[in-house]
Amino acid sequence: MSENKVLNYIDDVVNNVPSDWLKLTTHRLDIYNEDLAKTEFLQHFNNLFEQGNSETSTLSELPTAYDYIRLGHPLSTVLEWSIAKLNGLKADQVISFASRTIPILAVLRKNLFDKKETILYYKGELPESLDLDTIQQTYNYTLKIQKIDSLDDIEKFSGSTIFFQATNDLGKVELNENIDFYINSHSQLGSVLMVNGAKNEAYIPAIQHVRRRETIAMTPQNSYSALQLIQGNKIAAFDQAKFESDKKSVLESIRKITASETKALLGSCGLSVQYAIMMGLIEHAMKQHPGKAIKIIVPPNCYGGTNDQARRVAAAVDNVDIMDLPVDGDNDMVQSTDKVLDEAAKLDAVPLIIAEIPTNPRVEVPDMDALRKALVKDRKTPNGENATDPIFILDQTFCPNIQFLSEEGILSEVQVISYVSGSKFPSGGKCTAGYVTANRKASHLMDSIEKHIRLCDNEATPLQTEILAEQLPSMNQRIADAYKNTREFVNFIKETLPSAKINFVSEELAKQDFTPSVFSLDLPTKGNTDEEREEYKRALNQKLIDMMITEIPNESKYCVSYGQLKGCYWTIPATSTQGTTKEEDKDYIARVSVSPDLDLEKHKQVFADFVKSID
Repeated sequence: MSENKVLNYIDDVVNNVPSDWLKLTTHRLDIYNEDLAKTEFLQHFNNLFEQGNSETSTLSELPTAYDYIRLGHPLSTVLEWSIAKLNGLKADQVISFASRTIPILAVLRKNLFDKKETILYYKGELPESLDLDTIQQTYNYTLKIQKIDSLDDIEKFSGSTIFFQATNDLGKVELNENIDFYINSHSQLGSVLMVNGAKNEAYIPAIQHVRRRETIAMTPQNSYSALQLIQGNKIAAFDQAKFESDKKSVLESIRKITASETKALLGSCGLSVQYAIMMGLIEHAMKQHPGKAIKIIVPPNCYGGTNDQARRVAAAVDNVDIMDLPVDGDNDMVQSTDKVLDEAAKLDAVPLIIAEIPTNPRVEVPDMDALRKALVKDRKTPNGENATDPIFILDQTFCPNIQFLSEEGILSEVQVISYVSGSKFPSGGKCTAGYVTANRKASHLMDSIEKHIRLCDNEATPLQTEILAEQLPSMNQRIADAYKNTREFVNFIKETLPSAKINFVSEELAKQDFTPSVFSLDLPTKGNTDEEREEYKRALNQKLIDMMITEIPNESKYCVSYGQLKGCYWTIPATSTQGTTKEEDKDYIARVSVSPDLDLEKHKQVFADFVKSID
């Protein structure tokens, strides 16, 4: 295949890119087939390439590559396709990352379980944050590093060989049978990993899973720049002064919103932040409590990314295990917390608790004073010593306006780390960047967390930081406006379909500033058996969502997002956010996310029509 043909087509695509490809964080699910994620997009895109068709209107109708930008998106997929074409590889052998170091960790993770050695060869300089001692002692990975002048210096090896180079040309490599993985790294954009040879194709899903859970794909804007570099074009220089100004603004906004004087950290997404929290607290526990077991305590039905990541960390790191924290439905978070911390004390373990308040998807808020008492309760180990105090890791994405971290707050006696997914209210759905900070009692832990955000090169990009600087100052007002719409919609549903079970905060909780704009809807069902009733309810869920997105296509969307500037978002948690959750813990209910700006009367009308259509 002619290299010029590929380059010419890339040039046309770059010039005709649909605006949504650069702007959406949750892409169109009306043209998305999860079973064919990425592959369907590539098949259609390749057909357009063969036809020489790069019209904007045609590109915009391609099937969605991924349902969420963190995992990948049209431009990262086009970038990977382009690099594969230029190097005679298959598209799935090329994987782009916003991070420059996580691709290395992704190979090391698989080799940990495969019991294979790894050598990293490099030219130029490695990222300063690549800390070998921490990688070995905290992540449990083993890596040898060797600087070379030429690829001819790389010898055949029974384990895995990685060749890393910092370069402005992300597109080309010299394929060498002694190299298993190529990583081309760019200081501004991220990196591209290439899997070489059929013998290494088993690594592809494992590497993709790391990208899915511990970092993000190269962002749309950076993928766009990388495609320009492949064309030999220049990209805008990094504006250090603007970045510092935006970052200062964001940190000041976070300080005001959280009422915490502890420094905040910005990550490329919520899970990037959570990974740094996990690894930072694990390293801290290893140093402060050597030899003690570390227990990650996590709700079994919480957001699938949180659940999956925690279990992946526990699987890879010695002396780290999972303890379940049932919090939803018939389970009470306070009672579960008290019980599980008692169990951790009996084991003389270090307890790290992850919880969402309000819970997802059932939007429940525990008795906060009772939760405080459970967290600060004096506990003893079997030998009579004081048990290790828990660290409460709070996912505050649903209510980032609540000042849990204030010195006057109800949890001030507890070590609290709070983090928020930035693709929700902080950015209004414009980027994925998240943030983390702590109350005074946990402030000493932030340096450890910062170390791991940097080691993983998972800090927020300059553009992500710019978007947060624009959006964060108005966040609390948007939360208030969205809650008002949500409360009105919930009240209408109660009146129109009183037999439906709605999970939403009470008016009393709302007066305490628990004002989420998401609720879950358990529709009425019928049937002679549990199976029939469940099947009927699931079908009814889908019917409602289909009506909403069909009747109000410009506002009602079928996706997992939350906190957007405009519209209404519908999903079934069991088939989206709880994708990796155990089947018995999944929630087959409708979750609805309402924004501050939507045609509420139209949504009421469609819901009323839905109720009339029920048999």
